[in-house]
Amino acid sequence: MQSANSNNQQQDASYEGQVKMLVSTSMGDITIVLHDETPAHRDNFVRLAEEGFYDGLLFHRVINDFMIQAGDPLSKDAEPGEPLGSGGPGYTLPAEITPKLFHQKGALAAARQGDQVNPERRSSGSQFYIVQGRVWNENELNQMENSRENPFSDKQREIYSTIGGTPHLDEAYTVFGQVIEGLEVVDRIAGVETGQRDRPVEDVAVISVKIIE
Repeated sequence: MQSANSNNQQQDASYEGQVKMLVSTSMGDITIVLHDETPAHRDNFVRLAEEGFYDGLLFHRVINDFMIQAGDPLSKDAEPGEPLGSGGPGYTLPAEITPKLFHQKGALAAARQGDQVNPERRSSGSQFYIVQGRVWNENELNQMENSRENPFSDKQREIYSTIGGTPHLDEAYTVFGQVIEGLEVVDRIAGVETGQRDRPVEDVAVISVKIIE
């Protein structure tokens, strides 16, 4: 199994020329590359970042071995224990789901409402999550494959069985970026103590999101 750093360096080389963002948090910095295959999500994330939309928002939902979620404007200056997760910028985005982009550790994806009220799987205009996930064995992947539209690729199987991720979210949510530096920060945030609705007991904030020139 490769270390996070060596894996990041390989990913960084393969993403040359794509938009990179620096997400500064109260627990450290995370560098993310945005995928050109999801232009609506990429451009929306850049625009909101340039407007300062994310500055001061909280990671309002954190589940260890799963993901960390932010982007609710109602979380800014929220009172302790206040229920969060329903806010947004007033619009949604059309899904840009592609089998090529999957939920490996460090994937950046758009949160959304469930299929019952959102059959088109449109994304929240601002809420996003970063995958932490876990490592899966071959038997688990084989069982999961039975309920998928597409079988796992060799690359997916290799990554899910070594680096990890959340394969059960594939084909259902739009993945539009990937962490290339700062996976240890994702782990650190995912490991904090949480209370009701998986909100961290002590606030974890997004300080700023900026384009890396």
